[in-house]
Amino acid sequence: MSDYRQFFDKLQAVVKKENVLLDEYLKDHTYTRLGGKADLFVTPTTYEEVQNVVQFSNEYNIPLTLLGNGSNLIVKDGGIRGIVMQMARLDQISVSGHLLKAQSGAAIIDASREALRAELTGLEFACGIPGTVGGALFMNAGAYGGEIKDVLDYALVVDRKGDLLKLPAAELNLSYRTSNIPDNGYLVLEAGFQLKPGNREEIKAVMDDLTFRRESKQPLEYPSCGSVFKRPPGYFAGKLIQDSGLQGTRIGGAEVSTKHAGFIVNVDHATANDYIALIKHVQKTVKEKFNVQLEREVRIIGED
Repeated sequence: MSDYRQFFDKLQAVVKKENVLLDEYLKDHTYTRLGGKADLFVTPTTYEEVQNVVQFSNEYNIPLTLLGNGSNLIVKDGGIRGIVMQMARLDQISVSGHLLKAQSGAAIIDASREALRAELTGLEFACGIPGTVGGALFMNAGAYGGEIKDVLDYALVVDRKGDLLKLPAAELNLSYRTSNIPDNGYLVLEAGFQLKPGNREEIKAVMDDLTFRRESKQPLEYPSCGSVFKRPPGYFAGKLIQDSGLQGTRIGGAEVSTKHAGFIVNVDHATANDYIALIKHVQKTVKEKFNVQLEREVRIIGED
């Protein structure tokens, strides 16, 4: 029985009753299909409800974890204690002039498609990134030469106290696959992207090309945590892994992709422990062969 069962009814008073679940398996809510149970799983539908949950967790001293769609995340098999909040129901996207506004639970791919419909250029690079808008800001997601920091105008966030803040992009310290969002305990509610007018056919041609390149090179037929490792200076992580003869290496149900060595795929009901063991094996092997220490891009959270 969850230690937090006593808070179940209380939490339903600050978030719609149907949007609070007890002892929910997180593998049902992550892109990787990994993760044990969350004691309390919450999917707010308004910014006010997000603030309410933060204030509730503070009042009762309950740990609070924000979950995107888990596309660059490994949730351990023991799950996550306390409250896990997912913004999936906050997924609205709108355009006003050259500004595209997207709520944190919206897929960043959908934001790029909305930009195309509005004939705005700047978000083409995001057409193949599987994460949410909130997750994209959290790690300054990027692909094919573009990054979130190139187009972000502002972020609407909730801080640790539950206060609403509108922050210009410059205050988020966006750099290669990182930001100050986790350090400051911010929960992203909304992002504003400042784009430029463009030609629809040209934008679509770029997106079609990037989509083809992604689909032809990446193992999209299996659940995965995306690109596992950051690019080491002077090298490509995938090339190092490939040259180490690691493609096809499997631990449990996790496998180094035979299509793209930078990916570890869930080929047969992998556990988080399978993934973590395989990541460590890859790091150890590459270090031994090339004296290069691969740094994880994927985050690992939760309990064993």
